Amino acid sequence: MLEIKELHVRYGGIHAVQGVSMRIPRGQIVTLIGANGAGKSSVIRSISGLVKDTKGEVLFTPNPRGEETPQTRQLLGRLPEDIIRYGISVSPEGRRILPHLTVEENLLLGAYIRNDKEGIAQDMEWVYSLFPRLQERSWQKGGTLSGGEQQMLAVGRALMSRPDLIMLDEPSLGLAPLLVKEIFDIILRINAEGKTVLLVEQNALAALSIAHYAYVLEVGRVVAEAPGKELLNDPKVKEAYLGG
Repeated sequence: MLEIKELHVRYGGIHAVQGVSMRIPRGQIVTLIGANGAGKSSVIRSISGLVKDTKGEVLFTPNPRGEETPQTRQLLGRLPEDIIRYGISVSPEGRRILPHLTVEENLLLGAYIRNDKEGIAQDMEWVYSLFPRLQERSWQKGGTLSGGEQQMLAVGRALMSRPDLIMLDEPSLGLAPLLVKEIFDIILRINAEGKTVLLVEQNALAALSIAHYAYVLEVGRVVAEAPGKELLNDPKVKEAYLGG
């Protein structure tokens, strides 16, 4: 599905990502954990086409469409709108919904690359089934929603482009424990319904508990990788990220 080879990302004189290599197989949840400043969001931004000073390879093969053989594409150097058309979307850190638009308008914005009205309507119904509170507030301004509801809206908006791969950047940030559990339950449901997920998270316990595979990033480098539940029992990971 997605393969990252020796990715380097720079911001001026800052070498934020230093030779990261990862694989996100089709149909799996892969998580990237690490402390603030480890380079997690820079990996997401490079895949999304939002960072220009990059080196390496980011290769994406979308899901097959009927009998058509999917084409593998090099994503580095592509425009963000191209990345979305290839089948990748992102729910960004900080949610970044448009506060003066309604819930429904924010969701429709996520489908801006599409012109299949029937399909868009079906996906809107799916998003509302995942997040019933969004349907209840469909004509409410996004900026008047609670933090948890805004996070649901950000994830729902990312789903509206009908991606093969959805990237979630810190979806639990700033949420109460009950809402964190709800968000992670929904991530599992999204995966069960056929979406591949790349999850970037500071909440290592929650992320590793649901991930098929996980990578640990420190100062721009991958320092550990294993199935998620295996890393949960790794003494070094426990000490650094799980409170002992």
